[in-house]
Amino acid sequence: MSTIAVAKKNGIAAIGADTLTSCGEQQRERMEMYEGKSKLLAVGESTFAVMGNCSWPLVLTHYLPQMAETPALDSQQAIFNTFLDLHRALKEDYFLCPTEDKDDEFEPSQLNCLIANPSGIYGIDTLRSVLKFSMYYAMGAGDMYALGAMRAVYPSAATAEEVVRAGLEAACYFDGSTGLPLEIRTVKLRVE
Repeated sequence: MSTIAVAKKNGIAAIGADTLTSCGEQQRERMEMYEGKSKLLAVGESTFAVMGNCSWPLVLTHYLPQMAETPALDSQQAIFNTFLDLHRALKEDYFLCPTEDKDDEFEPSQLNCLIANPSGIYGIDTLRSVLKFSMYYAMGAGDMYALGAMRAVYPSAATAEEVVRAGLEAACYFDGSTGLPLEIRTVKLRVE
């Protein structure tokens, strides 16, 4: 499992992830074991932080460039539309096993991610719910620790990167499925 986080402050958005990979219940694999491995993906003006199966970065970097146009991803509705189309492709082209909980109202995509781009910071859950965040958010194994740390430092932090770093460092400290080093990227926000 992973921990991913996003924040915005003073006209800048930051997005980050830990770099630990889990293989089963016991095996932990550090980033330095792999070449070119990242939980952060650039798509047009957007950066995705993904968590879950190690195939997600491969699937997204294969699917999104094949779209007729790079998706704008500049609103909740645009992101939802993109992920709705992605869900169809996941089932037809990538052999997604969408079963999760028989009581789910919608078929899950099995993908949780955060997005930062010039229009803001967003989160997408496995049922394709899209939320736009006003300050910060975290998902994953250490999200409770990350959110607590982000809330504590947000008022005094000078940058969004500081907020994300504090959240991810707390998750790495307390959660056994989250590990250093961290990856953090920033993007300038458009004035709304």
